[in-house]
Amino acid sequence: MGEKTFRIEDELRLILVGNPNSGKSTLFNSLTGLNQRIGNFPGVTVEKKIGFLKINDHIKAEVVDLPGTYSLSPRSEDEQVTFDYLNDNSRNDLPELIVVVVDASNLKRNLLLATQLVDSEQPTILVLNMMDIVERNKQSIDVKKLEEKLGIPVVPINARLSKGIKELKQAIANYKYKKVPKFIENHESKDALENTVHRFNKIKDIVKLTLTKEGESRTAKITRRIDSVFTHPVFGFAIFLLILFLIFQAIFSWSSYPMNWIENGFLVLGNWLSKTLPEGVLNDLLVDGVLAGLGGIIIFVPQIAMLFMFIAILEDTGYLSRVSFLTDALLKRFGLNGRSIIPLLGGAACAVPAIMSARTIANKKERLLTIFVTPLISCSARIPVYTLLIALVIPADKQFLSFNLQGVVMMALYLLGFVAALLTAFVMKYIVKSDERSNFVMELPIYRTPRWTNVGMTILNKTKVFLFEAGKIIIAVSIVLWVLSSYGPGDEMSQIEEKYKTVLADSNADLTAANEQIASEKLEVSYAGHIGKFIEPAIRPLGFDWKIGIAIITSFAAREVFVGTMATLYSVGDEENTASIKEKMNRATHASTGAKVYTKATGYSLLIFYAFALQCMATVAIVVKETGGWKWPIIQLVYMGALAYFSSLLVYQIFV
Repeated sequence: MGEKTFRIEDELRLILVGNPNSGKSTLFNSLTGLNQRIGNFPGVTVEKKIGFLKINDHIKAEVVDLPGTYSLSPRSEDEQVTFDYLNDNSRNDLPELIVVVVDASNLKRNLLLATQLVDSEQPTILVLNMMDIVERNKQSIDVKKLEEKLGIPVVPINARLSKGIKELKQAIANYKYKKVPKFIENHESKDALENTVHRFNKIKDIVKLTLTKEGESRTAKITRRIDSVFTHPVFGFAIFLLILFLIFQAIFSWSSYPMNWIENGFLVLGNWLSKTLPEGVLNDLLVDGVLAGLGGIIIFVPQIAMLFMFIAILEDTGYLSRVSFLTDALLKRFGLNGRSIIPLLGGAACAVPAIMSARTIANKKERLLTIFVTPLISCSARIPVYTLLIALVIPADKQFLSFNLQGVVMMALYLLGFVAALLTAFVMKYIVKSDERSNFVMELPIYRTPRWTNVGMTILNKTKVFLFEAGKIIIAVSIVLWVLSSYGPGDEMSQIEEKYKTVLADSNADLTAANEQIASEKLEVSYAGHIGKFIEPAIRPLGFDWKIGIAIITSFAAREVFVGTMATLYSVGDEENTASIKEKMNRATHASTGAKVYTKATGYSLLIFYAFALQCMATVAIVVKETGGWKWPIIQLVYMGALAYFSSLLVYQIFV
């Protein structure tokens, strides 16, 4: 690393670097609040967080949160991103200052990265985070002596409670770069291992001089006692399954009230718009197209927000690391390792960042298998589909051992995806050949109470991304779908109007029933109807009609578009707009037989189809990026499509 000149004028760039679990991201959130954005590093798909901070009246800072790394010797792809960013000398738009965040309660391990940064001769400040834990453990750190030994400013903070932030800003504003002797300057060796051992020995001496402690820390004792139960080979798995079960029960039970409010709100808004705007194309487009599509997805925001909340809490408390440790032995049998559980669990929120997180897996074969099977885990985009279909086939008051049966079925679908992922990985481990040795090393952080500010910001950011990303797709699809559903080839639609002209003119006729019949027949002869009828023979064995076929096609843009599509299709011609999408689908019948469309057999078949099918072009795109070509994404797409089709066929034939 070359030396960089450093002089603060009115703007600078702060680069946050630190070990995983050092509280680096907590500090980032504390510094930037909601003034942040998320993107990807150029050329890679590792998440990059950028925020903005006012240091004082004169100085503003751009804050970059780099992926966690244990050292400047990268062993995984996300660590490589941090290494490459720190070594990139092409940035000269702003003066840069590295803020290396260390866990003060685990000083010896964390100082490895800090001393390597000192040797890089780049402007650096050391932040001692988690000082509350140090104090709770009756320990103390001599900050002045540590500054003297390292030659850089040292600032003690508690990022969780935003303590020491003012002092950190002051240290940044007053920072003056000075070249200091290299940490291991007098010990140059070509052997990297020998250098690391020497560095650790020197770090050990510094820790002895600066850290005062009394016996085993209280926090470590409590963590060890909890781990004796939570990582137990039997009780640990039972607790994990119980936690998942309670999460899905809570998602269904707690979200019902806000979902009802949102649903009723959209019905009222739709009625108001329908009556306020003049009749015509614009009215139909806004009410039956855009509003119906958006309402069909926004209603599920409470459930999605709750899922993100629970995942954030499990991660923030340190429990997810225990799940990795707990499942390592199990996953090894299927060709994966303990680190694979993080992408698999992350897949419950969204497959795209989950697949990106597989970069922490050093073994290329295990990383490929993890990427291949992660989309089988039910993601948050499936929640709207699951919720709608479960509500159609299972009554809300139905109980199973005094538990809500809808919640039980939802958890069963998630477990089904997890089992399918394991079985697929088991087969794939014999197909994908590799001589690379597998290893699993993971730090188990101490247990902490959740940082509620972090949890809140996670919910807000993730839900916002979900809404805006899905919203853009849904509006576009809804408009296209409305056009395809409202117009048709030739004069078929005008023929239907001519056919019912005498009925509509009859004062004794049931005009509501007549209008519904006209709307139904018009939809069938529309462009959308022709597309649906074309693919219907292929999906009829699964219990699906042509409307479901259209929804399957459109939902490849994003799974949740299924609900928006059904909302649009069933809203076209519904002038009163008084019924919810669930009620409309529940009343739907086959034109030829009069039988209900959404029977239990069809509902279960659709649930299984969406549990397995790769209905997400964003996931396909990220797999192309991560695997470096189209080979594996195409295999994945074909495999999951075939699995979904034949599983749905089997389920439909069983329940029909």
